[in-house]
Amino acid sequence: MRLLLIANAVASSVTARRRVVIRKALAADHDLEVVETTHRGHATELAVDAAARGIDVIVVLAGDGTLNEAANGVAGTTTALAPLPGGSTNVYAQALGVPRDVVDAASVLLQSLETHNFTRVGVGALTPPGGASRRFLFHAGLGFDAAVIERVERFGQPLKRLAAHPAHVAAAFATWSRFDRRHPSFDIELGDGERIEGCFFAVVSKITPYTYLGERPIHVAPAAGLHTPLAVTAFTRLDALTLLGGSASAMASGRFLRRRRGVVHRHDVESLRVVGRRPFPHQVDGDFLGAIDALDVRHEPDALTLVTPTTIT
Repeated sequence: MRLLLIANAVASSVTARRRVVIRKALAADHDLEVVETTHRGHATELAVDAAARGIDVIVVLAGDGTLNEAANGVAGTTTALAPLPGGSTNVYAQALGVPRDVVDAASVLLQSLETHNFTRVGVGALTPPGGASRRFLFHAGLGFDAAVIERVERFGQPLKRLAAHPAHVAAAFATWSRFDRRHPSFDIELGDGERIEGCFFAVVSKITPYTYLGERPIHVAPAAGLHTPLAVTAFTRLDALTLLGGSASAMASGRFLRRRRGVVHRHDVESLRVVGRRPFPHQVDGDFLGAIDALDVRHEPDALTLVTPTTIT
């Protein structure tokens, strides 16, 4: 097969030596091209070009942000996407069952390529008024959730790389202490006509888990999955008990989060519109996109081909 390996050397947690090992392994039985990203959005450009040239599989050795960019470049084409864990968390790769060790992950990928273990899946997509769509693989965060991501990005790449999980926890507490918890940021209008009013933040999930804390999954929307539409978890209150209790619950049985007053859960959602009461921050797959007044969100079924471990179909 014709493969393109996209690596993000700056953000990657993979050593140069391991990258060489992976390149040799992939090139042994396949026609391999290798390129490193140099700027934001570069992976999308590379993926668009690769799909146009008939590349069979784009292998992404990077974190979730670069993987998201590549997915935006190949969605709607027949070129497949294969994640290798190169970032600090690698949510999508872990959710697919890809091994956390990148060398083991490369071995599993080679097995999947040999057996042609490909699957077609849906993605989510955000569209601002008059703007271009941005697809997401595992979730989009609105309001408080995105404000936390913005604060993490202010820490800079070295801290994100060396202490990603503590940085997110610290950012969450710092953001909560300064966040306006009295005046909701937006309302949500679901495609079936239901309206969820007075939201401080929301997570639109395409798969579960929402993220990982180390090896521990955090399940916000257990009903979300590769082959299902979107799930919405909207918070109409932002007190300490809801935030801390909900976080603990998401790492355990989920009972508190499911039953907590002020937390609204909806699944099998095909579309929704987010209407801001004031500009609200938003992010996709952990990539902060700025503040906006409104968003249309939709499920795009059968949009992307994935190379998956042989246990996934």
